[in-house]
Amino acid sequence: MSKSNLEIFSETLQNLAETDRQITVVTSDSRGSGKLVPFGQRFPDQIVEIGIAEQNLVGVASGLASMGKKTFAVSPACFLTARSLEQIKNDVCYSDNAVKLVGISAGVSYGALGTTHHSLHDYAVLRAIHNITIVAPADHYETAHAIRLAAEMTTPIYIRFGKKAMPETLFRRPSQVEGGAGEDSQGMGEQTDDFQLGKGRILRHGTQLTFMASGEGVLPCMEAAELLQDRHHISCKVISIHTIKPLDTRLILESASSGQPIITVEEHSVHGGLGEAVASVLLQSGCHNKFKIMGLPDDHTVSGSQAEIFSHYGLSAEGLTHEVLEILK
Repeated sequence: MSKSNLEIFSETLQNLAETDRQITVVTSDSRGSGKLVPFGQRFPDQIVEIGIAEQNLVGVASGLASMGKKTFAVSPACFLTARSLEQIKNDVCYSDNAVKLVGISAGVSYGALGTTHHSLHDYAVLRAIHNITIVAPADHYETAHAIRLAAEMTTPIYIRFGKKAMPETLFRRPSQVEGGAGEDSQGMGEQTDDFQLGKGRILRHGTQLTFMASGEGVLPCMEAAELLQDRHHISCKVISIHTIKPLDTRLILESASSGQPIITVEEHSVHGGLGEAVASVLLQSGCHNKFKIMGLPDDHTVSGSQAEIFSHYGLSAEGLTHEVLEILK
């Protein structure tokens, strides 16, 4: 777990650029924080530096995409999806330019810098805009596949990355999990190691409760599932909902059909994100599972490291374990 997903993004992009001259990166003074220094050194003619001017960043990226370039616009998520929201709506989505918007240091990755640098709104604002896919990879495997697929997309996409070192893969075959591939797995164990945009991945099977999480919120769910199994003999399913839009409604409803309680976990406001999207699917389909949204509350977010903020708001493995014990009472 020595690399961040952002580093895998950079490595994957370099691999693609070796054989595809249409791969182009546009940054807002973000080469260092975006792990793009090696890309710039290897492909100096395929990177454009705009400076700290995020609205211009999106405009330039849209122009390049309209001319056939496979353009990745890389900027801190907090600024990219707030300062440049009008450009994303009009220049990218409304104009149908296949820009690959990459929000870096997302969520509370810039934790110590305070609320101005927290991006807890990006799912909410982009979900309300037509013609954009929203993705938050959980591990290196999802990251590499998401970038390869994004490069070939002909419609806009937003991909969100934090800074934390993440595992190569969080996937566990059903045989590795207590209870095996029992009735709950529905024979899906051999399919969930394939990555598709718009399709969630069952990382761990379980029979008593389901975690549905995105991005860097998936890892503490896996850790909590381990703690709950070891300490309390509670079996939890963990699903990576890496694509926030379009949502994998089929998998959500299949999981809900067992009647298990569901907890959604995200490094985002509890308003307008994954949790409310899942809740809408469940309620409109007539499901009545016990349900809890875990995210950042409507609050002046505390400052600190990502780990400290996760712990404060109950998003750590220990905090999620407590929530499971409460909801199963």
